[in-house]
Amino acid sequence: MDLLQGFTENIAKERLFAAGDRLLLAVSGGLDSVALTELCHRCGFDFLIVHCNFQLRGAESMRDEEFVKQMGTRYGREVVAGRFDTAEYAAMNKVSIQVAARELRYRWFEQFIKAGRARWIVTAHHLDDNIETMLMNFFKGTGIAGLRGMVPRQGNIVRPLLFAKKDELRAFAVEAGLQWVEDSSNESDKYTRNFFRHQLIPLVEQAYPGALARLSDNLDRMREAEALYRQSVEGWKKKLVEYRGNEVHIPVEKLRKAEPLATIVFEVIEPFGFTPQQVEGVVGLLDSASGRYIRSRTHRILKNRNFLIITPLLESEAAHILIEEGREAVDYPEGVLQLQRVPAANAGVLDQGPGVALLDAGLITFPLLLRRWRPGDYFYPLGLRKKKKVARFLIDNKVSLAAKEKVWVLEMDKKIIWIVGMRIDDRWKLGPRTQTVLRLTAMRQ
Repeated sequence: MDLLQGFTENIAKERLFAAGDRLLLAVSGGLDSVALTELCHRCGFDFLIVHCNFQLRGAESMRDEEFVKQMGTRYGREVVAGRFDTAEYAAMNKVSIQVAARELRYRWFEQFIKAGRARWIVTAHHLDDNIETMLMNFFKGTGIAGLRGMVPRQGNIVRPLLFAKKDELRAFAVEAGLQWVEDSSNESDKYTRNFFRHQLIPLVEQAYPGALARLSDNLDRMREAEALYRQSVEGWKKKLVEYRGNEVHIPVEKLRKAEPLATIVFEVIEPFGFTPQQVEGVVGLLDSASGRYIRSRTHRILKNRNFLIITPLLESEAAHILIEEGREAVDYPEGVLQLQRVPAANAGVLDQGPGVALLDAGLITFPLLLRRWRPGDYFYPLGLRKKKKVARFLIDNKVSLAAKEKVWVLEMDKKIIWIVGMRIDDRWKLGPRTQTVLRLTAMRQ
């Protein structure tokens, strides 16, 4: 079977795109992308060529850009070249050059898709690339998704050459009389991928002849295994994960029973920026005291009694404040909350203004959680014996939309005990058996 036939059959088998879809071909000018362009041309696909000049190799980078522009002329296709200050971006964002180039590249490509200039982003990744990716992921310690390597279609990114070996692309290009440019950085082993390509994989082939063919088969098997794995993971997520606005609540006891625990924990927390190395710490939260937490770059996982609560990091700093026993004052965005214990005998002389709550301290257990109210909250307003949604309470009290954004609640063990500055919950009011009063004073800014 020749490469062109394999190319068209693979597109049909994987249902990568329709014949009339406009493609955005990512073309560097190297062998792989030149072969991809010729294949798309022979198939009669509608495509636009885009080229990224990362300005990392001086005159060589400009040579590549000019070469791709000439390709556009030969094929009668539009070419758009983008130039990026990759080194500066890497330094500013504290990432490697490779990561910087990838982020810049795909961010730029997405602009074409959003503008409606193409339907799919098409790259020239091939089978050898995918085997290298799988091995790199294995040694980095990624999950099963890393072991199945790249997939033919991911979002609007399409990789129609994953079935083909590098040697097959080269043979096709030579037979077709194609020209391409060589990237000198591909010869340097300072890049991880090149080390695998030039050093590790040849040694593996030497020790185990035919290893690459077996690794190729493993990619297919891992892809199928991941499909089954995902079905199981999604089942666990439905059991464990409860979304409340921008928060994720996970019941500790249910999570503790999950098997295999570490794997399920990773799959739950990974979308929020947590790494495999943090799984052990998150599992440790299950038996920790309330108030313990672990951070990723974007989120925080907080242990609050019987739940783990995942919140965006910037908002969690302002919107969730844990109050441990013994605290006398707590700053929060709307002001200061003061806490004081007094004997019940003195309750009659205590100030009971709108910003003050008097609660039976004997019924209160710490820590308390001070947070913004959210839709779905409810409590038992003082004087009533039935529950009421906080949203309805605010409407009945004619609280404006602007004022609603500044409403906070004090929570104990997932139960609201006070809408700060407005009304306590009837279940924690003072009674004939009250011995100690917890006096809360909300001092607004």
